[in-house]
Amino acid sequence: MRLGIAALIAGYVLDLLLGDPEWLYHPVRLIGKYISFAEKRLRKRGGNLRRSALILTGSTTLLTMAAAVLILLLLQLAGRVPLFIGMALMDWMGIAVTCMAKEARDVGKALKKGIEPARKQVARIVGRDTGNLSEEEIIKATVETVAENTTDGVISPILYALIGGPVLLWGYKAVNTLDSMVGYMDEKYRDIGWSSAKLDDLLNYLPARLTALLMTCAAFLTGLDGKNAWRIVRRDHANHKSPNSAWSEAAAAGALHIRLGGTHLYFGKPVEKPTIGDADRPAEEADIRRVNLLLYGTSFLMMLIAAATGLIG
Repeated sequence: MRLGIAALIAGYVLDLLLGDPEWLYHPVRLIGKYISFAEKRLRKRGGNLRRSALILTGSTTLLTMAAAVLILLLLQLAGRVPLFIGMALMDWMGIAVTCMAKEARDVGKALKKGIEPARKQVARIVGRDTGNLSEEEIIKATVETVAENTTDGVISPILYALIGGPVLLWGYKAVNTLDSMVGYMDEKYRDIGWSSAKLDDLLNYLPARLTALLMTCAAFLTGLDGKNAWRIVRRDHANHKSPNSAWSEAAAAGALHIRLGGTHLYFGKPVEKPTIGDADRPAEEADIRRVNLLLYGTSFLMMLIAAATGLIG
């Protein structure tokens, strides 16, 4: 098995065992600090913000990848074992299965304490206003977030690590971080963030569709409704402003027989979104556990593909 794929498998196992420990200063925070610094400098400089967006996107992505290359070159000088360990650690920090599952479980735990704690907890993982969400809306928001993040927090990083090792994985993470910070279509970010949003859409195009397929298979494996998941994927995969988000959300909605999407408040303003799935039943707290099963199952199937690739190679 190739060193890079063996390190990817080790990194995945580390994520399952350790998640993102509180004491660990995550590299994404460094990327975020650079984005904030560069955005302020570019705005202060003035000029065409759409051109500045290209500088922000390009510099963040290339600097992140250059840092990954430098780290790997230094480790390679130290020997094969340090290189393997370093690659595994870099892969581990780029995959977010356990962290996402934990955040979802914490919402479920908060629901047991009451609606207000649950609203505060779900606000950690969603962008919409949560102050007036009902219990069912909190559950649906959690399901949507886990389903969507199965693509950009799990399948995309694994796929890019499979193609180009930690360097490509962290190039993707840089773009994804850019999108989460400046990739909005409101007046403040429309110009400075357009290239980051477009590049993120491009990089997630294939992974989003792969996630829907794997999540459908995971639904069969976990005792959920895989047949309905695939039916809803085929019907509702375009029901989102993003070209990618509805694929995994449709698979989850179909597997759980619930309806996602609809109108939500963002910064006090209603945003209408198409619905995804059928309201065969109300969403319930157990759906948080079920969508986590889909998350784990989907990631496991992706790692089987990675391991098979390594054996064939």
